[in-house]
Amino acid sequence: METKREEEIEDMAPSPPTMGSMQIAGSNGFGHSIDFMSQAYVRNRYSEIDIEEDCLAMNKDRPLPIFLKFEDVEYKVRNSKVSSANPVKAVVSKVASQFSSDQDNHKKILKGITGSVCPGEILALMGPSGSGKDNLVEDYRRKIEIGFVTQDDVLLPQLTVEETLVFAAFLRLPGNMSRQQKYARVEMIIKELGIERCRHSRIGGGFVKGISGGERKRTSIGYEILVDPSLLLLDEPTSGLDSTSANRLLQILQGLAKAGRTIITTIHQPSSRIFHMFDKLLLISEGYPVYYGKARESMEYFSCLRFIPEIAMNPAEFLLDLATGQVNDISVPEDLSAPQGVLDSEKAVIKYLHLKYKTQLEPKVKEENHQSKKVPEHLQLAIQVKRDWTLSWWEQFIILYKRTFRERCRDYFDKLRLVQALGVAVLLGLLWWKSETGTEAQLRDQVGLMFYICIFWTSSSIFGAVYVFPFEKIYLVKERKADMYRLSVYYVCSTLSDMLAHVFYPTFFMVIVYFMAGFKRTVPCFFFTLLVMLLIVITSQGVGELFGAASLSIKRAGMFASLILMLFLLTGGYYVQHIPKFMQWMKYLSFMFYGFRLLLKVQYDGDELYECESIGGCRPLQSSPSFDMVNLKGGLQEVWVLLAMALGYRVIAYFCLRRRINLCHL
Repeated sequence: METKREEEIEDMAPSPPTMGSMQIAGSNGFGHSIDFMSQAYVRNRYSEIDIEEDCLAMNKDRPLPIFLKFEDVEYKVRNSKVSSANPVKAVVSKVASQFSSDQDNHKKILKGITGSVCPGEILALMGPSGSGKDNLVEDYRRKIEIGFVTQDDVLLPQLTVEETLVFAAFLRLPGNMSRQQKYARVEMIIKELGIERCRHSRIGGGFVKGISGGERKRTSIGYEILVDPSLLLLDEPTSGLDSTSANRLLQILQGLAKAGRTIITTIHQPSSRIFHMFDKLLLISEGYPVYYGKARESMEYFSCLRFIPEIAMNPAEFLLDLATGQVNDISVPEDLSAPQGVLDSEKAVIKYLHLKYKTQLEPKVKEENHQSKKVPEHLQLAIQVKRDWTLSWWEQFIILYKRTFRERCRDYFDKLRLVQALGVAVLLGLLWWKSETGTEAQLRDQVGLMFYICIFWTSSSIFGAVYVFPFEKIYLVKERKADMYRLSVYYVCSTLSDMLAHVFYPTFFMVIVYFMAGFKRTVPCFFFTLLVMLLIVITSQGVGELFGAASLSIKRAGMFASLILMLFLLTGGYYVQHIPKFMQWMKYLSFMFYGFRLLLKVQYDGDELYECESIGGCRPLQSSPSFDMVNLKGGLQEVWVLLAMALGYRVIAYFCLRRRINLCHL
């Protein structure tokens, strides 16, 4: 790995250094001291990254060794303010909060965590649910660019294993690497993780059948180690796996650690075999540390404290029982008082263990952490530079567009969608077979068909676009945090890729229904009608994207889309032509109003005669009640309005998406 590689660090608001410290020491890179403040949390620990200068000439092909040292780490979250239905209680609560201290308004999740982990080691964070081990992993993730494997595998289900890794490699690896080098990197990862057998299988997940849970987890790990991170964090990687898959996964992590990586993983209740694969163990109980040291020595430590299992027990099960204060089938020290009540007894055990940790283990750990060299100032400054994009906007667009199309093409060309478009087109064509405009009734029928076509494709386009961003939110947030691509690139790729389906199906539909229903059989009229229909569809797509981006919630996006669609349809100019003056402003916000008017202008000529067999004789079409609010000779200015709406909706949608995704980063 090149020594000029820059680590990305974001400088945040400082917190008091007396509150604790974290050191990340490496032997092949740069050093930098940072303070940080998470927007979602009140106060985090003072942080420092130290890298020794005398080891910069190490093997460039190996990952940058990271020595992670953390001391007195605390983590606080704001207590959620639950509004009371009783106004008196609400006022009292608000007044009381004004006088309460900062300590009272926040809950401590982590309480003085100290330890370290070196390259080549696996540190396991153990503790019962709610103990704070997951928050500690999340806290580390903010410090440097690292690999982070979440408990839920966030992978696009429609891509194969190989496609997932290849596209990630082309987006994440440096631009100065050739295509052959990136492909070679993917091949090496696939072989290293043992996923050759499933490389051409889809990831799957949800309703999509795919690879097994173990293979999916290994793919997630491969996704992260593509960039050769020095520090790899995993959140309960064995969750949901059988014992064989879990053992295989830990063997892979051991191999990754031996390559010079520092690995930290949370684990809930591993098997005995997996437990002994860990190099170090940090046991947390109610946010307090109760053990830190070598995993193999943990049983000996608690035996010295006179906590001895009375029956054969899995070491992990024994430790979790202690962390929860449950000492059934476990002998306890004589100096541990046994208060009345189960809850008091459990709290007494936890308090006793934490006290022993503070007196017997913590001083040794802190002494070891303080034995580090001071980093030269020029190396501290080197890491402060924020890394630029490795690829240009256009290069990211080419790669991401291919991935987006590959991932969604199965939905684009779904047989059910094709059958739906064909079936509705044939049904409408038969119902309006060779329709005419000779009488008022016939004209009204044909105008009704025109409006129904608008309804059908408007609703299809809006609901086809409104769920895109909510469904892909978790993937987008993950990849944006990794700085894989610009958000503008993602949005343009998503819009253009989806536009293919939004153009193909209406075109296929109009080719059938246009001639069956007896519309004007002229080439210009057909293509103008088709182009207007496509313009309405593209504008509808923009509306769907806007509400999907504004909410990023499947439930809320669908509700908003239904309400807006109903509003636009009612003000579209067919159901209600004579809208009251105080409500007329609504129709000018409806793209259906402009689209329907434009279709009528393209399809009908105001001077064309009809009702020639009636008593009153022939009349021009413009005199029909169906065209009371439309001037068929008024020009095509609605085209510009629809184009402006199609662009405007998308611009607003982009900024809404940007804001919502940025909020997810906090």
